[in-house]
Amino acid sequence: MFDEILGLPAHPLIIHAAVVLTPLLVILAAVHALAPRTRAVLHWAVAALAVIVPVAVFAARESGEALKVSRFASADGPLGARIAEHEEFATPLLLAAFALGAVSLILVYVSRGDRFGRPVRVAVSALTVVVAAVTGYYVLRAGHTGAGAVWGS
Repeated sequence: MFDEILGLPAHPLIIHAAVVLTPLLVILAAVHALAPRTRAVLHWAVAALAVIVPVAVFAARESGEALKVSRFASADGPLGARIAEHEEFATPLLLAAFALGAVSLILVYVSRGDRFGRPVRVAVSALTVVVAAVTGYYVLRAGHTGAGAVWGS
């Protein structure tokens, strides 16, 4: 399922969704958490990305595994090392993306209306910023090592 799209390797096609949408969620979730005046505008964007991003990262991880098995199973030397380094970031990024998705949805929920007190909103906002920073780190490292694996740097 994650091997090819119209005869092309799926991974280079699928990763673009993860590489573009994950940093977008990182930024919008952090802005939503830190700038209360923007919340009314960002609720739907953050909620939608919170659902889409973990799916995109999961698809990128699975397609990367399929690509490795089908075309690079015997890669060794510098290429094998670059692929292994890139692969090390797949699971942490996936976990971070799921965590950011969940925390972002909770943030949207607790920041709407006055159902929850200020301490709850502040705590969830702080947690969102921390998880967004971690997710941002992993998406940058995964993207950089992936580009290095392809372009040899």
